[in-house]
Amino acid sequence: MLEIKNLNVTVEEKQILKNLNLNIGKGEVHAIMGPNGSGKSTIAHTLAGKPNYNVESGEVNLNGEDLLSKDPYERSLNGLFLAFQYPIELPGVTNASYLKQIVNAHRKSRKETPIDAGEFLKILKEKSKLLDIPMDMHSRFVNTGFSGGEKKKNEVLQMDLLDPSLIIMDETDSGLDVDALKTTADAINKLRNDERSFIIITHYLRLLEYIEPDYVHVFQNGSVIETGDKTLASRIDQEGYS
Repeated sequence: MLEIKNLNVTVEEKQILKNLNLNIGKGEVHAIMGPNGSGKSTIAHTLAGKPNYNVESGEVNLNGEDLLSKDPYERSLNGLFLAFQYPIELPGVTNASYLKQIVNAHRKSRKETPIDAGEFLKILKEKSKLLDIPMDMHSRFVNTGFSGGEKKKNEVLQMDLLDPSLIIMDETDSGLDVDALKTTADAINKLRNDERSFIIITHYLRLLEYIEPDYVHVFQNGSVIETGDKTLASRIDQEGYS
């Protein structure tokens, strides 16, 4: 699904990613761990197309297409979803309106007719029930006044509605207490299937205790220095990166 070859990325003229190689198959969950400044979040921002993350050389293909040649919105329409560490607030925009708009943007890209209000409300109720999200949350402004757990669950709902093929989670466990973390992880696990892949960027083992990865990669100085299974994450938790 995702193929990264010899990727070199600079930010403000400083090289962060150095000849990075990474392959992710359909249905696989890959965790990326590493100390601060190792390039973990840089790979997320680069794949999403964040400005000022300059690709000096290398290739990235998503579902057989050149990802780097596309604008950020095109990457989203082509199946990439980035879950933010700190989801932004949109005062004045109700959650239901926002969700309906993003769904119709994706439908338009597929040359499908826009979904009407009645049909969307039915779908929203079904998916919110599955994720244990109360419907009154959708009458509130997007993420405004939401708890950390509500913001993360709202992103999981967006994932479910947009049905991306690759989901990148950039330190989604930041700021969550144990209960909120477990609730968020349970919601994410409901979306796992044989056609959808995940990149989970995290500092800590605790998230990976709930979302079990197929592979764990350790980043150091912008490259992968070790790859293993969940036991690698456990060893890092006990011994540190040194």
